[in-house]
Amino acid sequence: MTVEELYKKAKNELKKAGIEDPAFDALCLIQKVFSFDRARLIAYGNTQAKQDDEKLFLSYVSRRAEFEPLQYILGSWSFMGYDFNVGEGVLIPREDTSEVVSLCIEKARTVESPKILDLCSGSGAIAVLLSKEIKNADVTAVEKSEKAFSYLSENIRLNNAAVKAICGDIFKCMNDFKDESFDIIVSNPPYIKSGELDSLQKEVQREPALALDGGADGYDFYRFIISNWTQKLKPKGSMAFELGENQFDTVKELMKAEKFTDFEEKIDLGNTQRAIIGTLR
Repeated sequence: MTVEELYKKAKNELKKAGIEDPAFDALCLIQKVFSFDRARLIAYGNTQAKQDDEKLFLSYVSRRAEFEPLQYILGSWSFMGYDFNVGEGVLIPREDTSEVVSLCIEKARTVESPKILDLCSGSGAIAVLLSKEIKNADVTAVEKSEKAFSYLSENIRLNNAAVKAICGDIFKCMNDFKDESFDIIVSNPPYIKSGELDSLQKEVQREPALALDGGADGYDFYRFIISNWTQKLKPKGSMAFELGENQFDTVKELMKAEKFTDFEEKIDLGNTQRAIIGTLR
């Protein structure tokens, strides 16, 4: 088959499977196997595919038709201009997370040589971005899952980022850090209600539950981090979170109870209050 015929076949199969954007996904898989972008596909689509490449491409299409995340099949994904390796066992970086990153960048640029701690770091998207974008930042990332930690380590190397990675459970490792150590603590914690996991998109259900399940009401991690990690902030230090839908007010009240003030928020393209940052009084 030609590359164009394979593209059309993939697009049709993905459409039948119920994939949301079959044309986009088919083109991404064409690029992975054949290095053809849209322009090259138009100009050279009649190129005959090698048998091994055709077999590999169709195997990718079958995986995507079974709702394996496109990012896992591609093996990497871009976030805020940086590439991150991803695969089974790690949360995929999403555009939503750029909101909390932006809040942290704004705050960190007001501090000379800021010390930053990223909890539940996953692929390292937040930690790497802050390390690359903030001059003289001292960034530490904590991740519990061994699978996710391997991607975190890979992505630090991939982006030549000055991040110290620690494989640890944030519910147990607080005492490994001195009090009043950090200028900023940031987290994109699990925040989906346990009872809602089965109703998530099929692709999202293929991502690790450990990175999604926020407990019965979705606030387990927020409560623990705010109650137990605030003491690790320097005076006037800041704490920032990514948020799920309709979680802003509750998280803000939890933070106010620990003497945070001067709150700022970021609203995403879907008009959701997606991120919050507060300063310790």
